[in-house]
Amino acid sequence: MLHLLHIENIAVIEEADIAFSRGFNALTGETGAGKSIVIDAMGAVLGQRTSRDLIRTGAAKAFVSAVFTDVPPLPLLADFSLAPEEGELLLQREIYADGKNACRVNGRPVTVAQLRQIGGQLLNIHGQHDGQQLLDEEQHGAYLDSYGKVEGYLSTYGACYGAMEATRRKIASLQMDEAEKARRVDSLQFQIGELERADLKPGEEEALLQRRTLLRNGEKFMSAIQGALWSLNGGDEGGGAVSLLREAGDALSGARNLDEQFGQLHQRLEALYSEAYDVAETLRDMEASFEFSPQELDALESRADQLYRLKKKYGPSVEDMLAYLEQCRGELDRITFAADTVERLQRELQNEYAQVMKAAHLLSGARKAAAKDLELRVQEELRQLDMPRARFSICFEEKEPAADGIDQIRFLMSANVGEELKPIQKVASGGELARIMLALKNVLAENERIGTLVFDEVDTGVSGRAAQKVAEKLAQVSRVKQVLCVTHLPQLAAMADVHFSVEKGERDGRTFTRVEELDRAQRQRELARLTGGAHVTAAMLAGAEELIAGAEQYKAGLGTAEPPAAPDSGVK
Repeated sequence: MLHLLHIENIAVIEEADIAFSRGFNALTGETGAGKSIVIDAMGAVLGQRTSRDLIRTGAAKAFVSAVFTDVPPLPLLADFSLAPEEGELLLQREIYADGKNACRVNGRPVTVAQLRQIGGQLLNIHGQHDGQQLLDEEQHGAYLDSYGKVEGYLSTYGACYGAMEATRRKIASLQMDEAEKARRVDSLQFQIGELERADLKPGEEEALLQRRTLLRNGEKFMSAIQGALWSLNGGDEGGGAVSLLREAGDALSGARNLDEQFGQLHQRLEALYSEAYDVAETLRDMEASFEFSPQELDALESRADQLYRLKKKYGPSVEDMLAYLEQCRGELDRITFAADTVERLQRELQNEYAQVMKAAHLLSGARKAAAKDLELRVQEELRQLDMPRARFSICFEEKEPAADGIDQIRFLMSANVGEELKPIQKVASGGELARIMLALKNVLAENERIGTLVFDEVDTGVSGRAAQKVAEKLAQVSRVKQVLCVTHLPQLAAMADVHFSVEKGERDGRTFTRVEELDRAQRQRELARLTGGAHVTAAMLAGAEELIAGAEQYKAGLGTAEPPAAPDSGVK
């Protein structure tokens, strides 16, 4: 359960600590006092989407923390290497004016997405606008699936449907009109022909450019070789470096055995001679092998120009152009043999469609079984919410297979005796819509592991006897789950085990909101204010006391609030 909520610099709340209790917690206050801001703060610490506008004017950041107790060892926490410390879990979130967030769970940093996943297993907020979702028939199937726990059927169907859609996309990619097909074939044949005639070879461009550079600078290369050879070999009568080194070595030859130093010098001269001789021979071979042909240079220039033009059309390198050639050949084959391929894929599609329909009917059967049970459960909830004559039904119509199956699901109801079942949006008033949503939420809560339910003004449009029934229903729910309720109705506030007042005031020229837990006398005055407005009379206070006493008598028959539901328990 949510034990402590700490808020700093959220809208008009400068700082507040709210210590919630087991059972039924109510928050009341004037319109605009900041009750919904408390709910926004809860949403923020649960990782929900927030705006930097939520930060109090003049503050650099907002901060919210929430302490949850009696937290079971949820699998998700283990996935994030987190665990409650003696059943406690501390969630924290800082929201900065530049849009950055800092989130922690038990002091360990987590992302906003991880915080949202964890928070979603601890607390569920039912907003005052949730009832409008009932008017959207696209949501009806999601409600039913949540109740029926059909995830396994949905997963199997989704896999079959995904395979069928993939085959459909393959067929669509192969199907084109004859004119388009002819144009594409002509284009591919031209490109393939041009690339094949080019006779491209991997790595040829580098060798070509290297050879072209050599031929372009042939005279310079020959002049360099010949100059080096003359220096090494000399003229016809010698006199080059090679022969001079040879002579120097011979000069020291007679003394090399007489003195160690002369021996070392002789060895060095021999090494220099050998190296010079090798260089001269290499240059002579290069001179003999070098052939400069203007015709070869012209051919190389022509080939380089051809590769340049082809690269502008087909790729930045020879390798890329060869890859494009293979791609064109493959596409041409696919178009040429498309009819055969489409025929094969059509047979596959028929088999996949059969698998889809088989999975769809299994999914539909599971939904219909769940729908019968959900109808009875919701009708029972509506009876307890002062709608004893209401009928609730779930209508199925078959549609073409889609991502969510073949079922078009609609919630129907009849609020009055003798009226036929019609779509909810056509027959439900605002108060009826609120009660239907509350009934549905209560039923769905049975299947949830969440131990805390927050109701933000879900009593909109409800009054009188119906309001009393809603209060009793929330009291029933609060015996097995912690309930936090923002309300304007005295009946709901009187039913609470703990009552908080949210008040707005001014201090030092700034607006601030204070959240205070009320004692019995303060509760009487607050209930009197909810009933009769600002001018509280003795009669109103007496009526408020009567409301509290009646609520206490009703709750006594329900028993004491239990610890929040364990993972597999729910509302009974």
